[in-house]
Amino acid sequence: MNTAELLQRESFVELPARARVEQVLDTGTMRELVGPFERLTSPWLARQDIVTQADDGVVIARGTIDGVDVVMAAIEPAFQGGSMGEVGGAKIAGALELAAEDAEAGKPVVPVLLLETGGVRLQEANCGLAAIAEIHAAIVALREFVPVVGVITGPVGCFGGMSIAAGLCSHLIVTREARLGLNGPQVIEQEAGVAEFDSRDRPMIWSLLGGAQRKAIGLADDLVDDDRAEIGARIAAAVKMSPSRLARTADVAAWEAMLAAIDPADRAEADVVRQVFARHAGDRHD
Repeated sequence: MNTAELLQRESFVELPARARVEQVLDTGTMRELVGPFERLTSPWLARQDIVTQADDGVVIARGTIDGVDVVMAAIEPAFQGGSMGEVGGAKIAGALELAAEDAEAGKPVVPVLLLETGGVRLQEANCGLAAIAEIHAAIVALREFVPVVGVITGPVGCFGGMSIAAGLCSHLIVTREARLGLNGPQVIEQEAGVAEFDSRDRPMIWSLLGGAQRKAIGLADDLVDDDRAEIGARIAAAVKMSPSRLARTADVAAWEAMLAAIDPADRAEADVVRQVFARHAGDRHD
């Protein structure tokens, strides 16, 4: 791609959550649910002298993508690092549960999750964890009827309990700027030591947790550039896919065999991880 084409690209990563939703939905179809004017803020942050946000950092909207009925949930990375609390988590879980009811009634609505989150909000602990568990259950219920589309673009990435939500999605779209992992670099370094994982070594972090690596080992389905038009086109294609039970998470035996092939005493290396996943890829699809 030449320089002129690169300069014409518009960044998706730089957009806030609400603008991301507007960008993806068909023009004029967006209808926000439980929006900021409802003033459903976190009941816990203010008690700890932390400024709240009127939508608790989560945007929920109904609309269409290429004529397909969808419900979108977008996490705002600029508020508390995209962390999930009681209110924001309940908004996503409730939207997914209503979509499941519609699907069971023969009125399919495809969920699209724009995931930019460090996981549960530490100030809300168990309340946030309970909401994330409800999100997991709703995704599993929904993917029997419709594809559940996940998108991770950056800059925060997707970690903690919400990384499990990303793994449960029928189709996961990532950029090279995206990161996906159960624990973030600083948490791994804190627990295992800097010799195991140096949170300041950005090339190493992206080589293991970045979008390109996650696509290469089969934990993501589409690798896209940070380009609004390209990301929108990939999402539009994904919402039209047929439902899937997603063997990626259902084949427990294959994953156990893969984990057994990894020596936890060895320091993680990107190439070694790719080799292990490649070696067992056939087992996951047989």
